[in-house]
Amino acid sequence: MALRIILRFLLLASAAGGARADFTDGKLPDGTYHCEVYLLGMFINLGDITIKGDLYSGPVTFGAAPQAYNYQMNPNGEISWLGPVGGYTSGGNSISTTQATLDGPGSPSFDIIMKQPDGAFTASTCTKG
Repeated sequence: MALRIILRFLLLASAAGGARADFTDGKLPDGTYHCEVYLLGMFINLGDITIKGDLYSGPVTFGAAPQAYNYQMNPNGEISWLGPVGGYTSGGNSISTTQATLDGPGSPSFDIIMKQPDGAFTASTCTKG
C-alpha cells in the first residue's frame, strides 16, 4: 500500500515537472512583448519590450531611440535587467522583481513588479505579441 502511494506521488511529480516551463537556456523567446497594467478598471499600455537573444530594448519613453542591453534569466525564470527599462527604472521607480512564464511556445510572458518612489508596488504583465 505504501509503495503504491509513493509510486503515485512520483508519477504525479514527474507529470507536473513536465508541464513546468523550461528556462535552462536562460533566454526568453525572441519577439516583441506588449506591457500593460490593470488600473482603475482598465488596461493601460506601458510600451513594448523587444527581446532578441540575450538582449532587450524598450520600452521606449518620450520618443527616445531604443538601445539594446543585456538581461539574464536564472533557471527559475527570474529576470535581471542589466540596463534601464523605460519608465520602470526612471523617475525614482525601480524594479523589485521580474518573473517569466512559458506556458507553451506560443504564450511566453513575464510580470514586472515595480517599486514606486512612495514605496507602493505596481505589477504589470508583458505578453509576446
